[in-house]
Amino acid sequence: MLTYPDIDPVALQLGPLAIHWYGLMYGLGFLAGWWLGRMRAREPWRPVTPPQMSDLVLYVALGVILGGRIGYILFYDMGQVLDDPLRLIRIWQGGMSFHGGLIGVLLACLLFARKAGTGFFRLMDFVAPLVPIGLGAGRIGNFINGELWGKPTDLPWGMVYAPLGADPRHPSQLYQFLLEGVVLFIALWLFSRKPRPTMSVSGLFLVLYGVFRFVVEFARMPDAHIGYLAFGWVTMGQVLSLPMILGGGLLLVLAYRRNDVPGAR
Repeated sequence: MLTYPDIDPVALQLGPLAIHWYGLMYGLGFLAGWWLGRMRAREPWRPVTPPQMSDLVLYVALGVILGGRIGYILFYDMGQVLDDPLRLIRIWQGGMSFHGGLIGVLLACLLFARKAGTGFFRLMDFVAPLVPIGLGAGRIGNFINGELWGKPTDLPWGMVYAPLGADPRHPSQLYQFLLEGVVLFIALWLFSRKPRPTMSVSGLFLVLYGVFRFVVEFARMPDAHIGYLAFGWVTMGQVLSLPMILGGGLLLVLAYRRNDVPGAR
């Protein structure tokens, strides 16, 4: 059994300005994505060039933040926001939906692709391997914030979080960091090292993330104000992940049927 280290969510206090670890994690994710993206953009068959990476990261960052926050409100928190509208802008308290952020990124990349004159799915295949870095960083932010805890467990790595009582709980934020951050990044990065059929990298991202999220939801507590949606175990996260798995599988099938490989002769 482990004990939660009780980390202060504020990393740095400068007078009235509080810099939160949660926000720093997002910033770290965007910075790492920009750096790795510039490395990959040097390859001639990529859909963007290194100088375009700064603009692309700005588009993606706006998509993540706006989509993630709006998605959380729509999917998980509409009632509380109606009672406290300022909650909409307090992202340092958590409350970011991956599924909403994904929609935001899709829209941002659609706009960028039209501006840059590159294909949408080619751009998404380029962006997809960079996304797990931000996902993993965000899950560490959840852990520091002491939120999104798992169900009680007797496993040796169960963690006691005092505000929830004395029962050890699954550190589900760390499970998600491992799967959505580390494993997903390695799988996509290795898969996309050489030209693949257009849409295949995007499809693999959707399938793997959807499966990882669906599985972790069995160890994670549902949002208290939503609870389980059906059968005493189906969560909102699982419902939102199913279309990702199905859509990703469809993209993979279409990708390999078309076999449109960038740079192929």
